[in-house]
Amino acid sequence: MFTGIVEELGRVRAVERREGGARIVIEARTVLTDAELGASIAVNGCCLTVVELGDGWWAADAVPETLARTTTGALAPGDPVNLERPVRLADRLGGHMVQGHVDGVATLAARNPQPDGSVRLTFELDAPLARYVVEKGSVAVDGISLTVASRGGGSFDVAAIPHTLEVTTLGPKRTGERANLEVDVLAKYVESLLASADAADRSGPTPGP
Repeated sequence: MFTGIVEELGRVRAVERREGGARIVIEARTVLTDAELGASIAVNGCCLTVVELGDGWWAADAVPETLARTTTGALAPGDPVNLERPVRLADRLGGHMVQGHVDGVATLAARNPQPDGSVRLTFELDAPLARYVVEKGSVAVDGISLTVASRGGGSFDVAAIPHTLEVTTLGPKRTGERANLEVDVLAKYVESLLASADAADRSGPTPGP
């Protein structure tokens, strides 16, 4: 479990394609201070497992499913990546509960600089995910916990402060580029519970003997 508070901006060192999957080598420092083989680290919001570890670098294996459903498959040497270690029970929850399970990919449609130095970002997303995005709710974009400023039928806006732009991939991200998206898990659980209750109501009471 993560919080969407990016700890470090790492950089892809190498991408080794392997039988449909890939081994991704990432340069980092902060997230490696207590890392060990088998540990989890979120890369642009996608939870990956440490399979190799060295001085200033670590590696993870991405299976075909991950490469197909996230932006991980498009990573190339030199690309910056947002990195976060799992939250500890004693830590402050600065963002929101992020699982590191990417729901889909959104596309940056517009960047609108604001007088205070922040930038309002508009992301377009597919309709199946749009229903989970609510105004003033939480969303993780490339693993960054953000608040939804507004939403349309197939898009939503977030505001990124100068600090966020400086220390994450949102700073250099250009219109047309894609980002991993994880919606608030609470919305998915509520939908599932409501669907189950609706199905039970429609089936009616169980007949007696």
